[in-house]
Amino acid sequence: MTTGRPTGPAEPSTADTSEGSPRMAAPYASSADAVCAALSTTRHGLGVADAAERLARSGPNTLPLAAKTNPVLRFLGHFNDVLIYVLLGSAVLTVVFGEWVDAAVILAVAVINAVIGFLQEGRAEKALDGIRRMLSLTAMTRRGGNWVNADAGTLVPGDIVRVKPGDKVPADLRLVEGTNLRVDESALTGESVPTSKTLAAVAADAGIGDRTCMLFSGTIVVAGSGTGVVTATGSATEIGRIQSLVTDAESLATPLTRQLDAFSTRVSLAILAVSGLMLVIGRFVHDRDFADLFAATIGFAVAAVPEGLPALVTITLALGVRQMATHNAIVRKLTAVETLGSVTTVCTDKTGTLTRNEMTVRTVITGTARYDVHGIGYDPVGAVLCDGRGVTTAGQDDLARLVEVMAVCNDARVAEADGVWRVVGEPTEGALRTLAQKAGFETSGYDRLAVIPFESANKFMATLSRLEDQPARVLLKGAPGRVLERCTHQLDAAGLVEPLDEDLWKRRIDELSSAGLRVLGAAVADAPADLAALHLRDIEDGMLFLGVVGIVDPPRPEAIAAIATMHAAGIRVKMITGDHPGTAVAIAREMGIVDGDARVLTGGQLQKLSQDQLAAVVRNVDVFARTSPEHKLRIVKALQSHGEVVAMTGDGVNDAPALQRADVGVAMGIKGTEATKEAADIVLADDNFATIQRAVEEGRRIRDNLQKSIIFILPTTAAQSLVVLLAVLFGFALPLQPTQILWVNLITAVTLSLALATEPAEPGIMLRPPRSPGGSVLDSEYLGRLLWVSVLITAATIGVFFFELSLGSSRAQAQTTAVTMLVLSQLAFLFNSRFLRASSLTAAVLHGNRMVWLSVGTMLVLQLVFVYTPIMNVWFSSTPIGVREWAYTLGLALIIFLLVELNKLIGRRRARRRLIGRTAGA
Repeated sequence: MTTGRPTGPAEPSTADTSEGSPRMAAPYASSADAVCAALSTTRHGLGVADAAERLARSGPNTLPLAAKTNPVLRFLGHFNDVLIYVLLGSAVLTVVFGEWVDAAVILAVAVINAVIGFLQEGRAEKALDGIRRMLSLTAMTRRGGNWVNADAGTLVPGDIVRVKPGDKVPADLRLVEGTNLRVDESALTGESVPTSKTLAAVAADAGIGDRTCMLFSGTIVVAGSGTGVVTATGSATEIGRIQSLVTDAESLATPLTRQLDAFSTRVSLAILAVSGLMLVIGRFVHDRDFADLFAATIGFAVAAVPEGLPALVTITLALGVRQMATHNAIVRKLTAVETLGSVTTVCTDKTGTLTRNEMTVRTVITGTARYDVHGIGYDPVGAVLCDGRGVTTAGQDDLARLVEVMAVCNDARVAEADGVWRVVGEPTEGALRTLAQKAGFETSGYDRLAVIPFESANKFMATLSRLEDQPARVLLKGAPGRVLERCTHQLDAAGLVEPLDEDLWKRRIDELSSAGLRVLGAAVADAPADLAALHLRDIEDGMLFLGVVGIVDPPRPEAIAAIATMHAAGIRVKMITGDHPGTAVAIAREMGIVDGDARVLTGGQLQKLSQDQLAAVVRNVDVFARTSPEHKLRIVKALQSHGEVVAMTGDGVNDAPALQRADVGVAMGIKGTEATKEAADIVLADDNFATIQRAVEEGRRIRDNLQKSIIFILPTTAAQSLVVLLAVLFGFALPLQPTQILWVNLITAVTLSLALATEPAEPGIMLRPPRSPGGSVLDSEYLGRLLWVSVLITAATIGVFFFELSLGSSRAQAQTTAVTMLVLSQLAFLFNSRFLRASSLTAAVLHGNRMVWLSVGTMLVLQLVFVYTPIMNVWFSSTPIGVREWAYTLGLALIIFLLVELNKLIGRRRARRRLIGRTAGA
């Protein structure tokens, strides 16, 4: 596809579209006529020749395709990793020993890792494709004085475009005409309620959600009609700028990736250094034969390299992916499973994630009483309460009058489909219909004689309605201020008419608004008998004010509990929304994100801060309102500058850049756009914040299990290498053959360690603070345990070898017994490793994970095959041993188990003393 440079401003910067044309300020801050003049066009549109000339100059109204890397090079790039180098080096070493099967296994692990990375790498490109799919294909535009249905790709700045309900806006437009126009901009701004559009210019510093005279490419018209002049096309549109942000957004390495890279580098350097030392000491101190010495050195390297670690990590994460799917979290990137367990901050949208995205009437206030409305969403299950008792319109005349207006002066309806109640029409009107059902009000029998539809300029709706044979009345609902202007009377506490107390109602409206509720007022008036049509002059004054209702998008109860759990786990939750500050703070307070007075940062305030200034305050702000896509991206970057591991949720295309940048991008699976899902690491199948909390808990469990597996596998590797190292340094015979070391590494160690990947979560897992983002792959508190276990297993293995030789056993018998000691030591240490901190001297260590016993059984069978089958005796220089050897090696393994538990006990006591010390210091 060929693309040119699209012309037209997407920001307040100026742009020229032709020579000699005036320079245009931000189109939303200029009048429609000024914008047309700046673009050298009129409301009658462009001529065909002029449009063709501009198209040749500006390029088509399409988003550019990103350059793609050659797939072969992309695949090979996944081998450029220190851990993969270690794997490939291990494969070469096994080839040197002629172990082709082992070499094939190691190479298979490397290739599998590369394939997984290759498949995941295309996510950003798919995200861009998802954005491109949001663009309109056709547009009704005026060319040569005639309205034509043109290819949207041919639009140019200066074109006049007409839109109607259901249309996808084909480019960024400055409105020149509009009638009751409302547009769904949720994918761009995150606002759940359609935006009402006006013709008046707005302030030059207005955010995207406040540019009410603009229509943006990719948004959808839900009501009314309008005509606009194209101000920007292609990548100069707002959606084009978001595509650029996705393209430029840098995906950071996950904590696990960084930690494994550092660990692998240290292991590789240590192996090279010690191998060189062994060669020098063995040759010049003990004068060993170089061929034997070289074989021993390679044996050390084979023992020291944890060949099973990459496979262990991959399989553990893959098991986590399957487990998370059962909790409605679909993982698209394998390492995101572990990263969730390290999250320190969750940035979340409000609408639909923390809230239900279902408008609900919560409070009704009349002149007579105040009513609380129970129930959530459009499901009519619930009750209207007055002073704690349930009431209906049958017994409450004041409530009946107000509900009548709200339900009859209404164009929406609610209906049940497949067990779910949904609204057909405006969400706010759907909430009023649900209120009527909860209050027992029946809307049948009403005839609508005339209507003044809702317009953003008026902010109210009025109907001339009649119930059966009763006289017609004017019913009015809308913004409470506009309704109060037309009223002179109200109902008193006894239900009698009295003069309007406007100050009283303003205080009540402010009270509801400060609680984050959207407030609507209701009024009624008798209609003259001869009134057949309804005009604005018919409702100018003299109406009876009936009261107000407070409407809210209610928080999800499970999300409130999830946030409390997050806070207990030391994870901050920050709300980033396109809503107004008052609503955002009220919901944040109800959700438990903040308490008391909360600092809120708006998009306008954030825009004035440099990145350094934002980084200085970002950790102290938990509510961000009226934000744009760039703001979300900047917030994520600011948090990451402090070393925070950030999870970012989103559903609109405006969230894609921030999701791409975050350590874990979480997209909504139900209401999320395809662009957002493709940019994310995890997709929530139920759009529920509580699922994020469960996913974080699952990530911590997986992170613990990785620690358990690594803690288990490393002492065995270290013990094997120490056995060979000590043999060379002190000049005695090798207790283990290199092939026997490979047997332990690639068969028994991996078999047992995989059992730990399925361990259930330990108690209190969500009461611990997050792990340090910059920490090692292994917590420092476990290093002493690793050293202790390595020494114990090394001493037992060497001791058994020399003990057998002292009894006159053959070297093959001594080595086979030493291998058996090594394997049984691992078996004992497996049960130590089931609990990272808690004692394993409990009956709980024997149940709760069937995989442990399956692995133990498999390992014992494999070891019996190793010891007693002739073919294994030939391949691995093993030989049968007797009951005596099995008995005392098993006894030594039990002693090792008890000594490791002693080490864990000392560690727990030290941890308690440190905690007491910190508490006393505080």
